[in-house]
Amino acid sequence: MTLHEFGVLLLSLLTAIGGQFFLKAGALKLGKANAGNAVAHVLAIVTTPELMVGLALYGLSAVLYILLLTRVKLSVVGPAVSISYIFSVLMGYFIFKESIPFNRLIGLALIACGVVLVVWKE
Repeated sequence: MTLHEFGVLLLSLLTAIGGQFFLKAGALKLGKANAGNAVAHVLAIVTTPELMVGLALYGLSAVLYILLLTRVKLSVVGPAVSISYIFSVLMGYFIFKESIPFNRLIGLALIACGVVLVVWKE
């Protein structure tokens, strides 16, 4: 992977992570969905700015990912994108005050090791 390709990967990851942040922030504004308010929640999505920003960032992330796939092997880029899982958990902990159980930390460490092994050049 060239430096340019790595930059596109990083930008794709950052936009996806930003999308997750805004989707979570918007979901918190909506409150809990249930069978009685599901339709209202779906309609409220288009009027919640955080959700629209989150969707736009996810769309941009997908476009960048597609452009990256034209140049880099899926067997490298696919697993490399899983690094966003680590940032999702950290964002949940630091921003949304979610707990991180020990077994989840072990899982995150394994993901990080796996990504390193997949993108490692011999």
